[in-house]
Amino acid sequence: MLVLSRKEGESLIIGDQISITILSVEANGQVNIGISAPKEVLILRSELQKAVRVNQDAADLAPAPLVDQLKSVVCHRNDGEH
Repeated sequence: MLVLSRKEGESLIIGDQISITILSVEANGQVNIGISAPKEVLILRSELQKAVRVNQDAADLAPAPLVDQLKSVVCHRNDGEH
């Protein structure tokens, strides 16, 4: 892990297209940052990425009959909406 010190208003560049700027540092230690990146670059807070991973893992562990039952219910509901 690269550790850098930055002051309010200072930036760092990742590659050619991503810029991170320190917008403010609050008295309680919270740091507000701005990120400039191309739209196709996914930016997630780490806790959201972890939640997505946990949900994907849970879905992978779901018993096949339960998955089939859920598919059946969803398909049946979709057929009734037409």
